[in-house]
Amino acid sequence: MTIVGAVLALAVVVTAVVVLVQSLGGEDDERTRLAGALAMAPPDSVRFSWTDWTGVRREVGLDLDAASPGTAVEDLLDRGFEEDLTATTALGSSSVVMQQRLGFSPATLDWELFSQGPTVATLTMRAGPDLDFDFVAARLREAGYEEPDSATGTWVADPVEDQITSVISPELTIISLDRDAGMLYASDTLTGALVALEAGADRETRALPSEVVAAAGDPLSASLFTGDHACSALAMARADVTDEEAGKALVAAAGDVNPLTGFSIGAGAGGDVRVVMGFESEEQARTNAETRAVLATGPAPGQGGDFDERFALDRVTVTGQAVTFDLVPEPGAYVLSDLGNGPVLFATC
Repeated sequence: MTIVGAVLALAVVVTAVVVLVQSLGGEDDERTRLAGALAMAPPDSVRFSWTDWTGVRREVGLDLDAASPGTAVEDLLDRGFEEDLTATTALGSSSVVMQQRLGFSPATLDWELFSQGPTVATLTMRAGPDLDFDFVAARLREAGYEEPDSATGTWVADPVEDQITSVISPELTIISLDRDAGMLYASDTLTGALVALEAGADRETRALPSEVVAAAGDPLSASLFTGDHACSALAMARADVTDEEAGKALVAAAGDVNPLTGFSIGAGAGGDVRVVMGFESEEQARTNAETRAVLATGPAPGQGGDFDERFALDRVTVTGQAVTFDLVPEPGAYVLSDLGNGPVLFATC
């Protein structure tokens, strides 16, 4: 049997897992943690990387604080990596230095959102309940950051004079502290830091469809894309010519696909992974639920092997214009890490 023939044979089986849910009448009164963070992202962001550090620490069984040694932070990252929960952080390579020299780190942050847009990349971070802003300010001062004139001004490290810039991520070069809101903002440019601070105060920006954000729930870590960016970053055009042609044949055999309005892939407590795709209409969502369920259970050109070697497709749900795919990773599979970057056949546009 050919690959295309196998896909057609799967279609009858796979469509049985598609579940239709009544369309959401409106946005939930209470935002999830992820939704609240996304509302604080710069409005022109196209890619978002979310890490719920409180949830990750709980999931891997570590209780850390500002006095924890650097080795404990290394342990957090190692355990998080094994559970596929730290692929989304922008702080990984800087975490130990942050703990030792900046006064905050994944050991004491509540959560982190890394937002990337056409002009700036920003870090929005919520402080954990025990993070001491006076302690952070003292550490930044000791590390060589120039102190701002106001409480919410920017702390700036000089790449020429301050050695700290050689051992931290560029996005931590400029930092703003908002003590009243319990927030920290950072970027590699002054413009980025100011944009992050303004967006954090606004808390009304919307770069992603609300139904996609709602369906994503409250993952411990997640990668999210606007529709246009998803159609580029996850495209089969990123595969070699042979895999790209194989992908086209598989899509043609599976049925119609439509461009995405938003995309999310997130890992929750216990290891399950949820993929959410948004579409222009509920009709498109229903069509793509069936088509993409077929693609998600077949060959994975560009990734290698088959998708069912990485995960089992547990359930497909249509809620309004959003389609949710609940995946159960196979032991040892790093589904979030693998499928957060293209090419990903079942996310093709």
